Formats: sequence, C-alpha cells, structure tokens
Amino acid sequence: MGLGMLKSGWIERRAVLFSGEKRRATSYINTLSLVVYGVAGLTVAREEGYARSNAAQVGAWSNNAASVHGKKKLKKIEVKNTAYQSAHSEDIDVKSRRAVFNFTREQHEANSDTHISAERLKQQGVVSIFNLQNLAPNLSIQQSNGTSTVDFNIRGIGMRDITNNNTQSVMTYIDGVAYPFSSMMTGQLFDVSAVSIKPGPVGFEHGQADTGGEVNIVTNDPTDKLHGGLSEDIASYARSRTDAYISGPITENLGFRIAAQTLQGGGWQYSPSHNTNLGDADTGAVRGKLKWNPDSKTEIKLTAQWVQDRSENINGVTTVNSLPSRPGNLVSLNGSSPAGSYVLPYRQTEWSMNPAFANLIGRNANLKPSERNVLWGFNLRFVRDLNFAKLETISAYETEHRGEFIDEDATIWRTGDEYRTISTNSFSQEIKLYGNSLHDRLKWIVGAYYNRVQSKQNEFLDFTDYTPARGYLSQTKFNDDQQTFSQYAHLSYQLPRHVTLFGGISHEADDRQLYNLHTIHYASSNLCSATKLCQAQTQDLGFAASGAASNQFSGEIGVQWQPVQNFMYYFKVSKGFKPGALTANNTVVQEQLVPTKPETVLAYETGFKSDIIKNKVRLNAAAFYYDYRGQELASPIVLPQYGTIGKYINIPHSEIWGIEATLELHPFKNLFISQNIGYQRGNYIRFEATDLPAVNAHYKNTGQWAQINTNYANEDMGNPKLTLNGFANYRVNAFRYYQWETGLDWQYRSTQATSVGGLNTYGYHLPPYFTLGAHMSFRPNSGKWNVTIYGSNLANRKYYTAGGSVTVSQYWLPAPPRFIGARVGFDL
Repeated sequence: MGLGMLKSGWIERRAVLFSGEKRRATSYINTLSLVVYGVAGLTVAREEGYARSNAAQVGAWSNNAASVHGKKKLKKIEVKNTAYQSAHSEDIDVKSRRAVFNFTREQHEANSDTHISAERLKQQGVVSIFNLQNLAPNLSIQQSNGTSTVDFNIRGIGMRDITNNNTQSVMTYIDGVAYPFSSMMTGQLFDVSAVSIKPGPVGFEHGQADTGGEVNIVTNDPTDKLHGGLSEDIASYARSRTDAYISGPITENLGFRIAAQTLQGGGWQYSPSHNTNLGDADTGAVRGKLKWNPDSKTEIKLTAQWVQDRSENINGVTTVNSLPSRPGNLVSLNGSSPAGSYVLPYRQTEWSMNPAFANLIGRNANLKPSERNVLWGFNLRFVRDLNFAKLETISAYETEHRGEFIDEDATIWRTGDEYRTISTNSFSQEIKLYGNSLHDRLKWIVGAYYNRVQSKQNEFLDFTDYTPARGYLSQTKFNDDQQTFSQYAHLSYQLPRHVTLFGGISHEADDRQLYNLHTIHYASSNLCSATKLCQAQTQDLGFAASGAASNQFSGEIGVQWQPVQNFMYYFKVSKGFKPGALTANNTVVQEQLVPTKPETVLAYETGFKSDIIKNKVRLNAAAFYYDYRGQELASPIVLPQYGTIGKYINIPHSEIWGIEATLELHPFKNLFISQNIGYQRGNYIRFEATDLPAVNAHYKNTGQWAQINTNYANEDMGNPKLTLNGFANYRVNAFRYYQWETGLDWQYRSTQATSVGGLNTYGYHLPPYFTLGAHMSFRPNSGKWNVTIYGSNLANRKYYTAGGSVTVSQYWLPAPPRFIGARVGFDL
C-alpha cells in the first residue's frame, strides 16, 4: 500500500503485528501504517517520524499517526541481518503483498553496489566468475593471458597481475573471507545465495583496504529442515554441468549443508595443425558447512571446500606478429607469413609443444593448453551477542597448487609458450565488534584484519623460435612472502530531519619479499637433442632479494538524506590505498625487481536510490570522479639485445569520471525488466611509457629492438566507455498449479584497449560487441522441479573478451560461440 493511497481517504484495514498477538483497528482513521521491513519490502510510513535502519540491524519504519489520533504506536519489527545474509534470508511471512523487487534493505544504504540474486545467476546461465561482468555496470572480469587468473576492473580501476604475487586492485570475498589471489576462486561459483559488486575504495567496515572495490560472493547456509536438490545442465559442444546439495539439521542446534558441482566438456575451439578440439572443462568442487547455535546468543559456522580443475584453457588468436621473416627459422601456417598481421577463423587456434620443453617441465609432449590445479581450504566464523555489541571473528586458511600451460602467441611457433607451477597458502584472521547506541541513532564498527601469504613459483618459457634475440628455454623461480595488518573503524549517526552522517578510517601496514630468485636459460633444442637439454650451454642468473613495505591511512566521510521512505540521496568522499607491486616473471635484469610505490585514489561519489512507484518502478543512479595516483601497471620495457620484457610501473596521475544507473520496471503483472547503464571516461594526466605498437613496428621493419617512448598526457586510458546489460522476463501461471517463464538478456561493451595507446591501432584493442541470450522455463508452483531451455550468444557473434601481448605477438581471447542447452532440476 503506498503513501498516496493512505492520504486519499478513510481506509478500514486489519493489521497483524509480530509481537506475538493480534491487534484490531475497526474505526475509520486518517492514516494507518503497517510497518514491515525486509526483503518482503512491505513498508508504509508517513513522511515524518520514522527511523532509518542499517545493515547490522534493520528496524521497521515507525509511524506517529496513531499518536495523533490517540492510538497506541505500532511496534516496529526488527529483522536480523549481517553482511553474510542474502536477499533470501530476509523473507518475512506477512499477510500482505510481497515486494516485487529484491534487495529492499539495500535501498537504504549509501552506496552504489550492484546486487545479484541467485535467481538471476541461474536465468542468465552464469557458470564462471567471468560471466559476472554481464550483470553490472562499468565492470570488467577477464582472463589474464588465457590462464585461470582473473583480472577485475571496476570503474577503470584494476590490475593485471600476471605473476599472482601482488594485491589485486579489486578484492574478492567468499562468505566474508578475502582471497588474496583471484585464481583461488576457480570453480567456487556454485550453490550461491547472492553476489554483490561494490565500487570505489573499501576496507572501512571489514577485510582489507583496496582502491577499486570488492566482489562479494555469499553461499547458501544450512537450513532448519532437511531437503536436497539435484540439477543437470546439458548444452552445445557436449558441455555438462551437474549440481547437487543436501541440507538440514543434525541436532536441534546443529545443522549441515553439503553442495557439489562438476563441469565437463564444452570445448569449441579447434586446432588445424593438431587436428583436435580445445577448451573442454573438467572441474569438480565440494563445499561443506556446519552451523552450530549452542545458545540463543552464539553462532559458530565451519566451512570447508575442495576444488580440482583439469580443464583445457581457451587459447587466444594472434592479431599481430611482428617477428621479421627469417628463411628456415619458422614454419608458415596456412601460407601466412609470420611477419604479417592476421586472425585465424574464429573457432580456430594454434599452440606448440617443444619435446625439449616438455622434458624440462616434466609433462607429456602432447600437452594442450590446460590447468592442473587443486585448491582447498576452510574457515571458522564465530558470532557472539554481548548485549551492548556483537563480537565476530573469521579465521581462514586457503591453499592453491597450480600447474598451467598456455601458448600466449597462439601459434605453432615457439615464441611464447609458458608453463607455470604455483604453490601458495594464505592464512587470515579478522576480529570485529559492531553495535548500536543512543537508541539506534549511532551505528559503529571497529575491527582488525591480518593476512599472511607464502608462495613458491616456477615459470618456464619456450623462446626457441624467437631468434636471434633469445632462442632458448627459460626458467624463473622464486619465493614470495607477504604480510598485511590493518585496523578499521566506521561510525554513522542519525541527525534530525532524516539526515545521517557517516565516516570510516583504515590503517594498513603491508610487507612483501621476493627471494631465492633465479632465471636459468637452457640452450635451444634446435641446437641440441630434441629430447635433452644442453646442460653445458646454460646461463644461471641470480638476483638480489627485493621487497616492498607500505604503511598508510585511508578513509571515507559522507552524508545520507532520506526525506521520504522511497527516496534516498547520498554524497561521500573516500580515499583508497593499495600496496606496492613486485615483478617476478621472466626476470633477466635487476631493474625488473624494483618495486612500485603504492597506488591511491581519491574518490568523489554522489547518487540516489528510489522506488518511484512502489513495486512498479525503481531507479538508482550514481556519478563519480576519481583522482588516481600511482596506478600500478604491467608495462613493457625494451632491452636492445633481448626485446620486450614486462615490469610493473606507476602511472603518476590519471583521472576517471562517469555515471551509472539501474532501472527496474514491473509495468504490469507478469513482466519484469531490468537495465544497467555504465558510462566512464578516463585520461592520463601525467604518464610517459613504452609505445608498444611503435616498438613492434620498428622491430618488424628493421630486426632491431629500440626503446621508443611516448608521452600519453591527455590520452584515453582505454577502458570501455559504455557498458549496457539487462534482462526482460515474462512470467505467467500457464495452468492452475504450474508457472511458465520466458526471458531475454543482453550485453553491450564498447572498445577496450589491451595496450597503452592501443585504442586506434589494430590488434591492440578489443572491438565492441553486443550479444543476446534467452531462456524459457516451466515448473510447478511448489517448486519441486523445473525444466529450462536456454541459449547464449543467439546471433553467434564473433567477439573477444580479453587480450594481451607476448614477445612480438598481440593476441585476443575469443568468447564462446552460440550455446544452446537444457536444464532439469529437482528440489525435494
């Protein structure tokens, strides 16, 4: 019931209050409000006299109309909530109409977060973390060099961490546990309750400080009643995904949940020279949870997970190859000259495996680009109500063992074949207190976070055909230790006139060390046996240890105003911080090991959230400006006798600004529409660096390497300027006891540079693209089973989602072609 209806005349109504008894109002009154706040979203309040709620404990909107007429005040209803609860955990059983839109509580939070329900994840066929970029504005989630490493970028802030030994610019969390390396999230996007994308500086209320934002994944908890489910999804290219779970009580106070997923097949790429397909998935994952409530004030939750990934990697396609043609040195592919620029047919790719290289890494000479990874870990969460506040701790241990082979130049030539092994473990501990004071007007959080990471890596590279500059096999090995300790505090205080002031502060000390670093060059197999290394012709380069230490404050301050129940405005200023970075891939000179300085961003953001017409129209929008200092970027430098090598550098000064909006519509009973719009612009203000297109062109023409720099002041940063994504669903009760639903989803992404200054140079940027998907499902009202057919990339567009460079080649990573599938699920 809306506010306008309450003011239009005398209304007779019965209200059921959740204080354990019924109260009846039978007289005609001017205004009567039924106050309920949660995902059900049934809120009716006057423009004056209600109290704003927060994320720690959500109160219902209070009403003073009864006091005006001599009636007793309606009691407010409080809905328990924490950062780990999803939209589904806020359901309230009321004798009234449910809210149409999800995440009602989040409409009263001063941020521009994107919240994604489990239902939408299923509707749009999200099978990996990379698919999330199609569900939020100004978000990019891309594969790094074709590996399982994930590069996150929110509003133009992100880091391409090709060596997996630096702090990401966008922190990732699963059930409140920070994952220091994004590759640790491989295969864990299953049995999910909700996902949220938070842009801008973070670390003032939990976890670790960062500059770009957070990706938070919340998985399902144990349930009070015993039930389980099973679903089977079969799609094009023999892709099969199976999900299963069982959940329920063990004793009165102890519950469990076990969920598992396996993903197989789906390889759609083809190699003409190897006469075989590429890209089949082969992953399995299990997650178990125990939740124990020894008393009414204590909750203890133990979670453990295990993931095995033996999948083949999607390989790139070469767009530019600048290696001068040398007779007898390279094998021509389909009549193409290695000195030319070309793109293979969309579904085709190539790779090579030198027998001597296979011998060096200890793998089969028929190895395809693939992963051989095992990840496991556990975490323990403890929450205790101390009456004046709640105490919460999270202890977590995560491990990752990776063995991955990629062919970065995506050709049969041996100029950029790479095999990497990584053994990493991470321990983190967080403790915090949070509560409400002064009749819930003051909300506060204080806490501390500690993280310790130990890693050992080996990187092998085959440069056999990359002569005369290299022409050898290479191994770089090192140890990497990191420690981070941060403290944070956050306050919000509600003033009169529905104005709330809020602010937070974070201090972080970070220390990281690279040591035992060696690079060994083995002679080319062209000069030695095809299966043995020329041990007499090796070069062992040892390097001094390198380290980076950071100690810095960050914070935020803002104001929130809620003049009426269905409209909220906010403005905030925040400063983000990220520790310095270290380079450790293919190290050949000590200069590569010079650490970067920390990066910071001063962010200004304003926005509003509004339910313009309750249950009909919701519009949220935000505008932002970032003053970006010291951006950490993997950039090439040139050695005259060696060629291009990678090194992390700082960009002195950049600026980013943009807008984003989310519009949700429910124009009539059975139609639901949602649209995200993101627009951003970024420019370098002070920045001079290697001009990679010019360096490669010079080498192609002369056969000589030369350092060519360009001043990129006022140049575009190359992030996608426009991102659009949305969906439209139509639901109807086809028969008395059954529901039928059909829907469309769409995504558009504008041009993105893959190298600095590459927006206007072929091969150095990703072309824009638009894709369309659809689904149709049928299920009973009971929800016991469901049948769905779906399609993605219905127009079979040929587009590319990531790219990069290696030695003299530029490459793009193609996106999947059209997939048609069907899914059958049972929930018992």
